Amino acid sequence: MAEPARPIVRGRRLQCWAVGGLPELDPGADLAALGAMSLAAAGGLEPFDVVVVTSKVVSKAEGRVTQLSAVRPTSKAQEVAARTGHDPRMVQVILEESRRVIRAQPGLLVTETSQGLVCANAGVDRSNVAGGEAVLRLPLDPDASAQRLRDAWLHLAGEGPLGVVVSDTFGRPFREGAVNVAIGVAGMPALSDHRGRLDPRGYLLHASTIGTADEVAGLGELVMGKLDGLPLAVVRGLRWEGGATTAAALQRDPARDAFRS
Repeated sequence: MAEPARPIVRGRRLQCWAVGGLPELDPGADLAALGAMSLAAAGGLEPFDVVVVTSKVVSKAEGRVTQLSAVRPTSKAQEVAARTGHDPRMVQVILEESRRVIRAQPGLLVTETSQGLVCANAGVDRSNVAGGEAVLRLPLDPDASAQRLRDAWLHLAGEGPLGVVVSDTFGRPFREGAVNVAIGVAGMPALSDHRGRLDPRGYLLHASTIGTADEVAGLGELVMGKLDGLPLAVVRGLRWEGGATTAAALQRDPARDAFRS
């Protein structure tokens, strides 16, 4: 039996634009329906489009908002807060969202989240959140969130294919500047796997795996902006082959992670 084709995502010429019209969301808001209206008003979708959605609006719709005034820090949170200089209540929320602490030093708290992501503050964020001392936690299951949105928006693309990427902003080892990455993926390959292919000079590729969904998330961030209140973007012009995967495919096995102690 022939080996299944490795997933590949290509795009020779791309278009990307932010989608406006999405109102400020309250917990429990129907992001799928509201997003569908905004996408339809912006011209709808085509097969092989990818919709990039910021994790913030997903978290708001899913009720992942916490008021720090209601948080009571544990002794562990107070100890970590003393090391980092963070608000002990914020640290308590971060620890609740984490499997383990990776770095805790003045001004920096890096953890592995319950979703398996490695990032600052477990992705808990105070920016772009209404309500005084409100903070946002990441979606509980970003891949499932992406799948639900894809199911709701698929008809806008003529039954697809359609990709959805839930994005968040992460820092990077050895690099200044944060970038948008894919924390949830549905309907498309998260990785482009070139291993086993020959380059133009006949060299057999052994380690060329590209984080395509992260690249798409970064492209979406360029047009959405950080402060413009535009949490949706469409990327057009990609084509892919091979089966769809989730963002879990982007998580490196800790045993092979040279950056993690």
